[in-house]
Amino acid sequence: MTTPTRRQVLRAGLALPFTGLLAAACASPGAPAVQATATGAISAGNPLGMDEGGPLEIVIFDGGYGDAYARTIHEPMFLAKHPKVQLKHVATKEISGTLQPRFVGGTPPEVINNDGAQSLDLAALVQGGQVQDLTPLLDAPSWDDPGKKVRDVLLPVAVETGSFNGTPYSVPYVFMIWGFWYSTKLFSAKGWQPPTTWAEFLTLCAEIKKAGIAPFAYAGKYPGYVWEAILAMAVKNGGLDVMKRVDNLEDGAWRAPALKQAAAAFGELHARGFLLQGTEGLNHTESQARHNAGEVAIIPNGSWLENEQKDVAPADFGYAMFPVPALSDKEALPQTALHAAPGAGFIVAAQSKNPRAGMEYLRTMVSKEGAGKYSGLVSTLTTVQGAELPADAKPGLKSAAAALSAAGTNTVDWRFNSWYAELGTELDAATGQLMTGRITADQWADRLQKKADAVKKDSSIKKFSR
Repeated sequence: MTTPTRRQVLRAGLALPFTGLLAAACASPGAPAVQATATGAISAGNPLGMDEGGPLEIVIFDGGYGDAYARTIHEPMFLAKHPKVQLKHVATKEISGTLQPRFVGGTPPEVINNDGAQSLDLAALVQGGQVQDLTPLLDAPSWDDPGKKVRDVLLPVAVETGSFNGTPYSVPYVFMIWGFWYSTKLFSAKGWQPPTTWAEFLTLCAEIKKAGIAPFAYAGKYPGYVWEAILAMAVKNGGLDVMKRVDNLEDGAWRAPALKQAAAAFGELHARGFLLQGTEGLNHTESQARHNAGEVAIIPNGSWLENEQKDVAPADFGYAMFPVPALSDKEALPQTALHAAPGAGFIVAAQSKNPRAGMEYLRTMVSKEGAGKYSGLVSTLTTVQGAELPADAKPGLKSAAAALSAAGTNTVDWRFNSWYAELGTELDAATGQLMTGRITADQWADRLQKKADAVKKDSSIKKFSR
């Protein structure tokens, strides 16, 4: 029996004991989002015309960034200006499990931090008309300067990433940076230097192994940590069109030489014995714990890592990162290029009781005060322009910021996994097999191309492009 994908469950209402709005809406591809009308008087203090005495439920993903930023920064800022709003705060590690029944039942919260491994399938929600069109928010005056629109204080790439076929549905709040993370204390003690090419990386791995330390580990139960690095390597080698063709479901896109070569390079880590024993069975916290303990030297991860480990990592660990090494000496992008993209998206449910209050809350978040204090608390960058690093920024945050500065405009990203959840799921499974030697790079590419072709042919799946 074939297990239905999450998108299929959302679309057809499978495995649910009742039929609700989400299932019904998703049965009509391309259903428009319900427009939230003003329910209060529009004024300088209430530019979106929200109901000042209505509810505002905020659901935060309690993951690497925790939920304290909402409780101690953004929510107090919002209530200081709108004290009569009935604000309710919810934190959960299971966004989809917690909220999918509420979408189906027609009682979603106003604001959702749609993040984590169990995030909602945003493309399916957009297709079903369940997510608020955020154009009114982006066209509203910014919190700090009424002369500027909200869209003008966000990085342009954040607006683009949060949009589906040109319509904004999400505000990605964190500017995430991915790479290979290590301990400056360990590297300094051993005299090791971050490599810039894959050949240098393999040489370093051999030295690390001789020192009795596993060179590399990743969260085997969540292969996204390592396929992210594979894709970044492929784009650096073959150019931005490598993933643009994948995103656009072009024929043969997954069989691009750059993708197969990058997959083969990472598959070699298993063949050479450079992986921490038992890596395939680790979750993200377990792989990070082994990193903290000095059992493994390098792990692929993102700029949230330092904050996620602040209570468990040794105080002198010295988090730092370097970009995924270049596959060859002849690359389409500079060696400093890295995967950097907006993430930790916030959405407003169109069917919630007070969606205009949800948009007003997001307007609060993208203020300079809201963004600056957030960076200081959780040690990460935001998508708000002009929000500077705090004076007491931690070493990992400084390292990530420096890497981003060195990359300049040479950043890479992709959209297929947010547009087509089943393709991301297939990539997880195929990469898990690649990294344990069960399939070759060619088989990896063929498997993903087959899934991409199936998605392309499925008329019930709304298609997106860039």
